[in-house]
Amino acid sequence: MLIEVSDPLDPRLEDYFRLTDVALRRRIEPLRGLFMAESAAVIERALAAGIEPFSLLMTPKWTGPLRTLLDRLEPAVPVYVGPDEVLRQLTGFNLHRGVLAAMGRPVLPSIEQVLKDARRAVVLEDIVDHTNVGAIFRAAAGLGVDAALATPCCADPFYRRSVRVSMGSVFSLPWTRFEGWPQSLAAVKAQGWHVAAMSPDPDAIALDRFAARLPDRLLMLVGTEGDGLTSHALELADTVVSIPMSRGVDSLNVASAAAVTFWATRPASGE
Repeated sequence: MLIEVSDPLDPRLEDYFRLTDVALRRRIEPLRGLFMAESAAVIERALAAGIEPFSLLMTPKWTGPLRTLLDRLEPAVPVYVGPDEVLRQLTGFNLHRGVLAAMGRPVLPSIEQVLKDARRAVVLEDIVDHTNVGAIFRAAAGLGVDAALATPCCADPFYRRSVRVSMGSVFSLPWTRFEGWPQSLAAVKAQGWHVAAMSPDPDAIALDRFAARLPDRLLMLVGTEGDGLTSHALELADTVVSIPMSRGVDSLNVASAAAVTFWATRPASGE
């Protein structure tokens, strides 16, 4: 059932309040057990992954184009429809992608469950930009990485922008968080994982050389924007790997570097 709303302070809409306030949402969303999915394509991928929606929010002009999606969810899921200006005041931005959904936040699996059948995995150490987190997830899913692990201080992969940039890959790529860092990395390493730290260090082994003889179980570490990996992570690495650069450029953006690494270390055809 479509529910018309006209007040940005309507208590039924509290899940959508001030979506652009990252600090506020970081507190509210885990506490309420939800996250935001933006656009019909992302919502469809969340539904395909078995994630339940609490409600949808949209403007009247999108009720027609998104009729197929709405027919799947009505009448069990409330669909709030309001004028553009009301929703802009509520969320803090214009709904260019047509629809938002408040979705139930999945319970994260254990590290053991995520890595059980994996051969290649990536660790996101303290990456703070949600766009970079989403881009890394999308590249990992598209280039055959089996799993992702986020450190305790890494930005939320379920934050709206991360989910959108990943195009829903945060729902298909198995992932979880470390509870302790870097102690938990040592425990994973003890399970037979070769830890490769990505760094622009001039003494690091070149990526193409490293990729020529890959270990059976590879854990790739990518670090925060600007400072890169911490000294603790580098100390635990079995190999420090760099992407050869030219024309005075010392390194790539972390999401670009991750994508290059995933491509270079991809499984051989048929594996």
